[in-house]
Amino acid sequence: MTEPVASTWAQLRADLMRSFPQFYELESNGPLLMDLGGDGWLLEVRQDGRVLCQYGVAMDDVMALMSEGTPEDLGTDEVAKQAKYFLQPAVAKYRTLLLQSGFVEETEMTDEFVAVTFARDADLQNRAKLEDLLRWCRRQIGNAS
Repeated sequence: MTEPVASTWAQLRADLMRSFPQFYELESNGPLLMDLGGDGWLLEVRQDGRVLCQYGVAMDDVMALMSEGTPEDLGTDEVAKQAKYFLQPAVAKYRTLLLQSGFVEETEMTDEFVAVTFARDADLQNRAKLEDLLRWCRRQIGNAS
């Protein structure tokens, strides 16, 4: 990241954290994250201008549910398929609304988790419009003001 972009991102992050004290970060200068209510949805703002609403599950949790305490050796593909199945009811609740609002659905899978992500580009230079989008996400998914 170039210096002007880094300083712009640092300023935006600081401004957003003042406007939305619920934001936190997992890594220094990384994306901003916010829990959206108690359902497990997450709101994320990335320095590349993407805003994400995502719902995911840890692979270990899915494996524990599938094996019911037995030490079965489950394949990653099998666990991922079950994780996607597990996520669908929560995702279906908001899918139509998010897609109609310009978000694009993606599935992200690592060895640690599976998440259904709805991503939308935002203009980081237009802070008012970005904050409106973040408030909209909180109202629609997190039931917060």
